[in-house]
Amino acid sequence: MASYPTRDELTGMRRSEVLKASPRMFESNLLDKLSRVHWSVPAFIFGPAIVVALVVSFGEMAWWEVPLFAVGGYLFWTLTEYWLHRIVFHFEPDQGIGARLHWIIHGVHHDHPNDPLRLVMPPSVSIPLAALFLGLFVLVLGTPAAYAASAGFWAGYLAYDMLHYYVHHLPGGRKPRAWIPRKLHELHMRHHFKEHDKAYGVSAPFWDHVFGTASTGSRRVSDDR
Repeated sequence: MASYPTRDELTGMRRSEVLKASPRMFESNLLDKLSRVHWSVPAFIFGPAIVVALVVSFGEMAWWEVPLFAVGGYLFWTLTEYWLHRIVFHFEPDQGIGARLHWIIHGVHHDHPNDPLRLVMPPSVSIPLAALFLGLFVLVLGTPAAYAASAGFWAGYLAYDMLHYYVHHLPGGRKPRAWIPRKLHELHMRHHFKEHDKAYGVSAPFWDHVFGTASTGSRRVSDDR
């Protein structure tokens, strides 16, 4: 059975080691194991779901309607990502069950942002949320438009999860050279290490400019500080 560092053991580690090694979240071995997810798991779950939703959509809608609703679903995801990160993930009670929930939901990631098994959302959370938004789209749009919108929404979520893993675990430890991935990496590292109340948009940072939370810094930030 895997052995994870305790909080006391973490205090004796080097900074780089602490960033990569998060402690147990739960006393239950099963629950703690479920909280640790390989980066490829969301792709295996949501990739087929996106394909099925698109196939059904193209089978029941005009071809030009499908991308229209899918793009709408994707844009709705980007707003969801921003506000979920800003309001839910960064709601930080000082004590009690609220503080414990914050640490489980997002605090552990800020304490140990380079733990490779805690960079994508666990299926125990992502699947119910995906189903919830599918139900919302069905209520608002009806079917089959809800399937196309869900495909775009789920694709946006999947892109977010993959990008989030990428900016924390760049191949070979190299910083990206292309402007867009380099900028996304820099903004997210700034959110982690310099400006916790800025740069909430991971895959869609343009919402930070719309809602007044864009990063104000200019000096590059390392993810190994």
